[in-house]
Amino acid sequence: MAAKLSSPFAGGKRYRTFNSYLREIFGCRVHKVSLDAGFTCPNRDGTCGTGGCIYCDNDGFSYNTARGPAPLAEQLEAGLHHMRRRFGAEKFIAYFQAFSSTYAPPDRLKETYDIIRRYPEIVGLFISTRPDCLDEAALALLASYREQYLTWLEVGLQSASDSTLKRINRGHSVADFREAVSRAADHGLPVCAHVILGLPGESEKEMLATAGLLAGLKVQGVKIHLLHILTGTLLAKQFAEQPFHLLGPEEYAGLAADFLERLPPGVVVQRVAVDVPRNRLVGPLWCTDKRAAVAAVDRELERRGSCQGALFGDAP
Repeated sequence: MAAKLSSPFAGGKRYRTFNSYLREIFGCRVHKVSLDAGFTCPNRDGTCGTGGCIYCDNDGFSYNTARGPAPLAEQLEAGLHHMRRRFGAEKFIAYFQAFSSTYAPPDRLKETYDIIRRYPEIVGLFISTRPDCLDEAALALLASYREQYLTWLEVGLQSASDSTLKRINRGHSVADFREAVSRAADHGLPVCAHVILGLPGESEKEMLATAGLLAGLKVQGVKIHLLHILTGTLLAKQFAEQPFHLLGPEEYAGLAADFLERLPPGVVVQRVAVDVPRNRLVGPLWCTDKRAAVAAVDRELERRGSCQGALFGDAP
């Protein structure tokens, strides 16, 4: 059990939030603008698999993908306008989110990323991708933006269990992720790892082992997702044929708190809950309220008198 601790993080939070991290750097409100540059994925085009991960549905989390990707300039300008009006944001991060945004020849990648140079209010470049889509040319290109922009890689891991990765059809191994983090570090590129809690067949011990892996690899950031099922995915078909356990709100809050306790205090927690489209959701039905999910994690850490890093270095 973690010792009783007061909150050591900005804003009274018990973990290091993404917003506080950005304020430390820029001193103002900074927001991401999500973009779809029309890339695909080696786990969809037959290079390492077809159909993608069993839960994959980019329409479910990317507005631009759901409506069909508009020209990048149009996406950016609409996103900048929306974030200014809704959140009062002053500076912005271009977030190439959809599919694997390093999965193209270097000249196409450069032409795509260079759109940010037209917008002086953009201060960051974040690239979402897979560990098997990070060759030396892509890494060197991304590193070239570091002098002018806050540049991060967001790399999908989901689980530190190879058996789980095979079960969800990820198409890469844990070793691939380890290598990607190491190579990114060689280029001075921070990595935010994406993980999912509640994957089918995965035990609590295996979920917390993922936190241990990330702590050992010294990743700079993490996004923690709850497994949710959207209509039209292979996961939805599997769930209909053979239902499996979906995490409840208290169960998820407890696991997320367990996970955060095992991360180093300096890791930037970009997310502990995600927006879920109500009209596509199979389950769990409670997860459509993102604010409530975040508040539940906060309450659980408060109840424990604990915080991010409280169990860092301990066994899962």
